[in-house]
Amino acid sequence: MKALLYSMTPEQKVYVDQWNKEHPDDDLQTTDDDLDAKTVEQAEGFDVVSVLQVFDLDEEEVYRKLASYGIKHIALRSVGYNIVNFDYAHKYHLLITNTPAYSPRAVAENTLTSAMYLLRKWGPILKNEREDLNFVREANLMSDEIYNQTVGIIGVGRIGSATAEIFHALGARVIGYDIVENPANEAFLEYTDFETVIKESDILSLHTPFTPDLEGMISAKEFKKMKNTAVLINAARGPLVDNKDLIAALKNNEIAGASLDVMTGEEAIVMKKFNDISELPKDYQELVKMPNVVFTPHSAYYTKTSVKNMVNQSMTDAKRVLSGGKPVYPVDE
Repeated sequence: MKALLYSMTPEQKVYVDQWNKEHPDDDLQTTDDDLDAKTVEQAEGFDVVSVLQVFDLDEEEVYRKLASYGIKHIALRSVGYNIVNFDYAHKYHLLITNTPAYSPRAVAENTLTSAMYLLRKWGPILKNEREDLNFVREANLMSDEIYNQTVGIIGVGRIGSATAEIFHALGARVIGYDIVENPANEAFLEYTDFETVIKESDILSLHTPFTPDLEGMISAKEFKKMKNTAVLINAARGPLVDNKDLIAALKNNEIAGASLDVMTGEEAIVMKKFNDISELPKDYQELVKMPNVVFTPHSAYYTKTSVKNMVNQSMTDAKRVLSGGKPVYPVDE
């Protein structure tokens, strides 16, 4: 197998080198570039390409050229596959696979970290200390304990299930909504309807994939139904939450805080460093000033285990397909 892995980083490269060492008949090569119409020519001569990027693969030229090179498979090193234009993938007969099980616990543990940060009001505490040298234990900074919370999970797949299990183990009441209910989850989660999860959650956590019909799933109507003491955690996909409505809900005290690992427009800031807040997109300028909002740069997945599995699982599936087998993780729309 000869594969070109786009969007390579040093920490992933460690596992690419390890793969090549353990599979001497394979040739995995890497590039720092994202895959687009300008870089697709690098893929000529390869059997498969692999990507891990936040930028959409929405240029027909990418799919046309990959097909012209004889490439039949794009292996995503991610759970999400909304960057793919499936009309073009179908037109040029390109198989798309993802890596949905690289480490559900990585995102689940990041969700717990985010929830505790917001619940214990570390944002305002750190702001007081760093900006005002204020170490007073103020009444408005009194927090609650996790076992008193109702945690709501929207999307109870691999990651949502892992998240629910962790919170249940800490004594929280956990409720969830998914279009498919898995009886195995009932040991640590109570399934209910979408509206009940919105209304009753103290901590509302999103773990659904993104499809066009879910854009703005959490918007003004949902924020008005949430408890004004509730916090929102989005470690799924940015477009699930309406940015404008989120900002309004925070300003109007309709919710108490938010943790955002993903956000619409994140491609303008993720993996970039800025010199001044004025360089940020308007939505980010407003949110970054709020002490009850915490950002992580699309890094909820970012653990040693995850990075290793992203490489290994995507390449294992690619090798299986090239050998005439069926992929374990095909995706389609």
